[in-house]
Amino acid sequence: MDKGAAGILALGIFFGAAALGGLGGNALIEAKQWERSVVVKGLSEREYVADKVIWPLQFVEAGNDLTSLYNTMSANSEKVKAYLILQGIDLAEITVGLPEVTDKLAQRYGSNNGVKFRYSGTQTVTVYSADVMKVRSVQQNLSDLLGQGVALSTENYNARTEFIFTRLNEVKPEMIEEATINAREVAEKFADDSNSQLGKIKRANQGQFSIFERDSQHPHIKQVRVVSTIEYTLTD
Repeated sequence: MDKGAAGILALGIFFGAAALGGLGGNALIEAKQWERSVVVKGLSEREYVADKVIWPLQFVEAGNDLTSLYNTMSANSEKVKAYLILQGIDLAEITVGLPEVTDKLAQRYGSNNGVKFRYSGTQTVTVYSADVMKVRSVQQNLSDLLGQGVALSTENYNARTEFIFTRLNEVKPEMIEEATINAREVAEKFADDSNSQLGKIKRANQGQFSIFERDSQHPHIKQVRVVSTIEYTLTD
């Protein structure tokens, strides 16, 4: 190869490399611009009334004769059931559980000296209803039942009333949309403050829904909450 051809070839390689270098530089700049982003969180929080309630009415009886104890517990169960029906609770919503009886003299551990009653029995009548407000009303009007000699137990954890919200799938779409709008508003404010333009969503995390009681006095009112995390690109 003569010197002229070699020179032409060298110039071609130089300008080609320069062109590729320019393209590479532009790609790098574009990549860096793409990497500019902002991560924001969007909140949606709403209150809903629970749509299901589980209400255990529990009472405890004691005695020394097992048959008599069972008869008393059965009679009290019928009193509770009749009272609930009288207050407007549907029979199909009432379940009478099996009695739980403890024989204190049969217990291996602990002293049995001075035991007044050998047997202790616990009975639970459970209401499972979709009429939450009806159950709430009945719960506040138990004086007549107490007057019939049925002493309800409220100290046992198993006797705690549960209010349940089951319509989460119905409210999810609107709440996710609300959280997304909230996140975009925050991102747009950030972009304006930094003299940037808000771009497309780079990645998004819907977040977990949480359901909890509004407060201890209104356990039937549920707060439903979701926090979405969204990353937006920023451009000049």
